[in-house]
Amino acid sequence: MEQRRKEVTESVANASQPVLDVSKLVAWRHALHRCPELGFELSETAGYIEGQLRELGIETHSEIGQVGLVGVMRKGDSNRAMGLRADMDALKIQELNTFEYRSKTEGHMHACGHDGHSAMLLGAAEALRSLDFDGTVYFVFQPNEEHGLGAQAMIDDGLFDRFPMDAIYGMHNMPGRPAGQLAMKPDGIMAGEDNFSLTIVGRGGHASQPHQHIDPLVIGAEIILAMQTIVARSIDPAELAVVSVTEIEADGTVNVVPSIVTIKGDCRSFKRSVSETIERRLGELAQGICHAHGAELRFSYQRVFHATTNHPAETEHALAAAHATNPAELVEYPCHPMTASDDFAHMLLEKKGAYIFIGNGSDSVGGCALHNPHYDFNDEILATGVRFWINLVQQQLSS
Repeated sequence: MEQRRKEVTESVANASQPVLDVSKLVAWRHALHRCPELGFELSETAGYIEGQLRELGIETHSEIGQVGLVGVMRKGDSNRAMGLRADMDALKIQELNTFEYRSKTEGHMHACGHDGHSAMLLGAAEALRSLDFDGTVYFVFQPNEEHGLGAQAMIDDGLFDRFPMDAIYGMHNMPGRPAGQLAMKPDGIMAGEDNFSLTIVGRGGHASQPHQHIDPLVIGAEIILAMQTIVARSIDPAELAVVSVTEIEADGTVNVVPSIVTIKGDCRSFKRSVSETIERRLGELAQGICHAHGAELRFSYQRVFHATTNHPAETEHALAAAHATNPAELVEYPCHPMTASDDFAHMLLEKKGAYIFIGNGSDSVGGCALHNPHYDFNDEILATGVRFWINLVQQQLSS
């Protein structure tokens, strides 16, 4: 396997590499950054990307999964095909950056770098027009990654039936990693995400007479403390899992013991068996504590994202392309898995493929965390991302 990877890497590295118009990549990225849109409401974003693809002379198909786009490029006679995916949606965050291309939409911003992902995929489409390969490349621009709905919407709308491909690949920028570093691993690379809601129904009343009430706040506090034992005492230490309380809502006021308290939170894991253990133990602990205090429990548990699980052979292909793109010190394999989530996982349940991290930087340029109002995609890594996509295509669809 190592010898084959070396041969493929050398072959790709020796292939002709186009001169990239970095200024155009930056212009695309900044244009997308200025007009952040949410979820499936991406008319301006999708329209802009489709317009750029058409200007490049690339066949486009729109309104897949509501507003998803697919660009199609065919060369040669082979029936081999592969997909490259970028997400398009932004976040409901007020941008605090002051640069010229900051968000023009109040309360919305590209705080996860999807503007950069889309710009890199546009750049790959432009570059591949002048390069040789034998097969079909599908450029998949996906809506609504942030809410975990876009990938499945495109699949349900016939993505893989209308555009049959052998494998699909995705890429996400990662602050804290060196700028342009390419990192990947086989199997689980990002966690699945579950959300829970615990509503405790007690008996409220005047704060001066707590002995007459069933206080759901005290019960909720006990449940939150007990939840800390789920990962520590119910999950195999060799497995990764996270259980976090993120919201507490109550109907009381300063001098009123509430009647109802709702606790919401987020759980992460890489295996369905671990997710099921978390759900079971959370329900058992909360129900037992509520019963002990004479309160009623309403419990819901929803699986939002599957774990993003890379296929081994496709991860090797991505690794070979990474080595053709970067020097060895800017390739990490296998990288450490992350407990964040991405709905690209849904695509990897349907098709073979792999998900890759590209470092956004670890200092003042690119080091700001995702989902932060000061975040910005690092323009210095655009060309690296484009070259990775080019190398992957030329490697997999060599003529």
